[in-house]
Amino acid sequence: MALDQSFVGRSYPATAPYEVGREKIREFAEAIGDAAPAYTDAEAARALGYPDVIAPPTFVFSITFRAAGRVVEDPQLGLDYSRVVHGDQKFVYTRPVRAGDRLTVTSTIEAIKSMAGNDILDIRGEVHDEAGEHVVTAFTKLVARAAGQEG
Repeated sequence: MALDQSFVGRSYPATAPYEVGREKIREFAEAIGDAAPAYTDAEAARALGYPDVIAPPTFVFSITFRAAGRVVEDPQLGLDYSRVVHGDQKFVYTRPVRAGDRLTVTSTIEAIKSMAGNDILDIRGEVHDEAGEHVVTAFTKLVARAAGQEG
């Protein structure tokens, strides 16, 4: 059953603030194999003009994907998450995520499409810091496979 088009444009409340820690940034950078000094060394980050270590660009995915869970779990939307695969991801930054940031995410359904029996859901996550300043926008594409498709 196709998802309800009337959900396009629906926004969900902002998440509770997520405090970005130096250790989380370091662990993430190590996990993805990126040894850029600005991710682990505050002095190296300051030399580049940042007040503290910065996070790799994909770090924010863990925060925005958790926020997108509010959309996915909305019982009125009727999405069968057991059939969902991650289709695409992109980020548009105003500035890098930094250690010490307290970030909130507001998720909005950008589009719902049906293609070959699959539902395609586009979610925009707007990430702001404690001062309300925009940090990054995350665009997440989820594909709910049609019943009978295994994969």
